[in-house]
Amino acid sequence: MKVLLRNPARELEFDGPMTVGKLLARLDLNRESHLVIEDGTLFPADAVVEIRSVISGGSSS
Repeated sequence: MKVLLRNPARELEFDGPMTVGKLLARLDLNRESHLVIEDGTLFPADAVVEIRSVISGGSSS
């Protein structure tokens, strides 16, 4: 799972999926002072977050 952090800006990668609470704990971030948002949606601490890579392949036709 890729995680984009701001202030300071950085991108980290973790083996996923995991709950938001576990992710914040691994990042040593306090849940009360940090939000987890994707496409404008706020995720609660017990939500399971998973980000998958897109894998494409073509056919021979």
